[in-house]
Amino acid sequence: MSGHDSKYFSTTKKGEIPELKEELNSQYKDKRKDAVKKVIAAMTVGKDVSSLFTDVVNCMQTENLELKKLVYLYLINYAKSQPDLAILAVNTFVKDSQDPNPLIRALAVRTMGCIRVDKITEYLCDPLQRCLKDDDPYVRKTAAICVAKLYDINAELVEDRGFLEALKDLISDNNPMVVANAVAALAEIQESSVRPIFEITSHTLTKLLTALNECTEWGQVFILDSLSRYKATDARDAENIVERVTPRLQHANCAVVLSAVKIILLQMELITSTDVVRNLCKKMAPPLVTLLSAEPEIQYVALRNINLIVQKRPTILAHEIKVFFCKYNDPIYVKMEKLEIMIKLASDRNIDQVLLEFKEYATEVDVDFVRKAVRAIGRCAIKLDRAAERCISVLLELIKIKVNYVVQEAIIVIKDIFRRYPNTYESIIATLCESLDNLDEPEAKASMIWIIGEYAERIDNADELLESFLETFPEEPALVQLQLLTATVKLFLKKPTEGPQQMIQAVLNNATVETDNPDLRDRAYIYWRLLSTDPEAAKDVVLAEKPVISDDSNQLDPSLLDELLANISTLSSVYHKPPEAFVSRVKAAPRADDEEFADAGETGYSESPSQGVDGSSPSSSAGTSSHVPAKQPAAAAPAAPAPIPDLLGDLMGLDNALVPVDEPTATSGPPLPVVLPSTTGQGLQISAQLVRRDGQIFYDISFENGTQGVLDGFMIQFNKNTFGLAAGGPLQVPPLQPGDSSRTLLPMVFSQNVSTGAPNSLLQVAVKNNQQPVWYFNDKGSLHVFFGEDGKMERTSFLEAWKSLPDDNEFSKEFPNSVINSIDATIEHLSASNVFFIAKRRNANMDVLYLSAKIPRGIPFLIELTAAVGVPGAKCAVKTPNREYVPLFFEAMEPLIK
Repeated sequence: MSGHDSKYFSTTKKGEIPELKEELNSQYKDKRKDAVKKVIAAMTVGKDVSSLFTDVVNCMQTENLELKKLVYLYLINYAKSQPDLAILAVNTFVKDSQDPNPLIRALAVRTMGCIRVDKITEYLCDPLQRCLKDDDPYVRKTAAICVAKLYDINAELVEDRGFLEALKDLISDNNPMVVANAVAALAEIQESSVRPIFEITSHTLTKLLTALNECTEWGQVFILDSLSRYKATDARDAENIVERVTPRLQHANCAVVLSAVKIILLQMELITSTDVVRNLCKKMAPPLVTLLSAEPEIQYVALRNINLIVQKRPTILAHEIKVFFCKYNDPIYVKMEKLEIMIKLASDRNIDQVLLEFKEYATEVDVDFVRKAVRAIGRCAIKLDRAAERCISVLLELIKIKVNYVVQEAIIVIKDIFRRYPNTYESIIATLCESLDNLDEPEAKASMIWIIGEYAERIDNADELLESFLETFPEEPALVQLQLLTATVKLFLKKPTEGPQQMIQAVLNNATVETDNPDLRDRAYIYWRLLSTDPEAAKDVVLAEKPVISDDSNQLDPSLLDELLANISTLSSVYHKPPEAFVSRVKAAPRADDEEFADAGETGYSESPSQGVDGSSPSSSAGTSSHVPAKQPAAAAPAAPAPIPDLLGDLMGLDNALVPVDEPTATSGPPLPVVLPSTTGQGLQISAQLVRRDGQIFYDISFENGTQGVLDGFMIQFNKNTFGLAAGGPLQVPPLQPGDSSRTLLPMVFSQNVSTGAPNSLLQVAVKNNQQPVWYFNDKGSLHVFFGEDGKMERTSFLEAWKSLPDDNEFSKEFPNSVINSIDATIEHLSASNVFFIAKRRNANMDVLYLSAKIPRGIPFLIELTAAVGVPGAKCAVKTPNREYVPLFFEAMEPLIK
């Protein structure tokens, strides 16, 4: 719509919908075009114009490109709510995908990919296959992105129709933008797949590096991000990649620069030549510095990335510390980041100019920034031995300014300096003691008290100083009380005179009788017991030599740092968290021919060997098993976090203890599904199922002894799983005589062994007894077992939650074999499984039920169930903030709908 089309938003006529309907069916082209613009305007401001669906679709048959775009926009918005009517547009889409105009061909395919309606998806395949091989590169690049959208809707269809191979072929396309879009589509598909889809080979590498020079800036970003996942074969290969990527450092787009920096940093790990590494470091400095002349928001992102880079390669910016000096008009978030980087780049060579900057910052008006600047001086003192004295001199100068919060922050950092350099700078204690009356912050008080207690023998009036704090002991925060208790004990041990004796008695009495803080009370009792039984032992404990501290407050773990560097120019490098910490991805369900791969990966034994000692693999489907001798050690079991009983040979690498046999508890109920047949279990048959009773989850498990001897000593262990299910009590199975069986309910607990990766319903179990090897089997639990009793929502809350969730979080599925014979019976049946009724309405001849359910971690499901009573077929739509649970949800709902 052009800039003159604002008039379409200002209509206030009565009976607007009938008027629009009439105009849409006008015989005049211009009138129809104006009517569609009015419809789009109404749709944009939130009015419901879905009743005009058929009339708008009739306007599709036009040669006017602008009108066609508007109609397609309307279709994308309303096709999901009118799926049956959306089919009316299919013929036009198919016809447009063969139009002589490449813009119309691309528009048709793009729109079909955006309409997430299953029935339309079926018709998309043939046009998409044609467009992927179209003569026009604009159509090909549009079709490439459409494949990624189609994969999100129906992954199996994409694989069956050979679209992935077609995408890979496009990497060799002679148009760089087609290559870039094919790479972007493959990368997106890879993120939602459990199988390796997109792997860069040496042949592909050459194609991508060639396309890199000619495509647009965002195409370059896609290609660079994909290249960052390529593992170079040797130093020469790495140098070749770096040489081709280095020109991108001069690009005007910040994202391109950061992506290029990411690749160079990753490849530098393989480059052995120190001269090459030194030259690369020199080349990376100017573009990184240039990023700091951009807007504050871009500066912040650049600084967060630079923060990571200087931790790995400080030499890159070692000579550029001045560019990180704060300007008066920098936003506070930029100043804080610059401060952190300055601390990391501080060295004996530049410490003087750094301290001058910090000292100036400590006199500014922003209190938070001043505090951070004072702390930065202390951290430099801890980091640089030879500069410590100069840092302390600056801190003492700041204390003399007598600004309350500056003094208190200085005392806090001086305490850390004393811990870093014991018995070195105690001469300044007298200066610190002059500021005692100004202390009102808990951390500053605690630091000063620590200094007095630690150096009590060198402070003549230490008892008087501590006594001034003790007057307000009951009102002090826990941090100060704990420090006062310890300092008073230190004073007593160093000066066991009458004054400290009375003080220690008063403090211990206060800390044990008049406090509700368990930490304080426990520490006081320990000190009391030590002092009353063995004062010398108390000295060894309380006055023991303390480990020297170092400045590691902002240093990341090396493995985490490497992971973050591999994600430079993404949110991960801004948050300083790995992607899985804040992004939940929906992984496509593995297909039947991928089961072997899936069992060894996402859905297999998490962090455990994929094979037993005898070479047999853990089972890949429920009802099958493998075994290993119980006394043989696992060949490749990972190191457990702590020593645990070797009851199952720790074959799963878990650290939850196994539970022994206790008195049996009999249970009864319908037959259980067999998970370990007797033919596989050498005569032992195990049947089991997860069940929910009275708000508690149990593992209903039955053992049948078909062997010739007695079986006893049954134990069980669960591998890591989506909900962290583990045994919550003893496995109560009595000794089984030949021909006997026993059934028991094993209580389960949550969040004990939580697995990573996409949620799945697989439960992997190991069982052993005294007479047989370890048996492994897989069981599938249904998500409805986890539906909680707290899942019912009020109507208003349901409506607000439904509106607040984006349309992308809505999914639907048809259940063609489900028949609802009675609405009331269905509601009652669903309620028994904790799927609660909210409201219902009639839509034509269909009943629409609104229901809610909730699983652990407070994850809600808002459900819309549509069906005609007595007619086969039901449609279930669900909205949830956690889309990765949707496949499990539909799997659980199908047997419940009847």
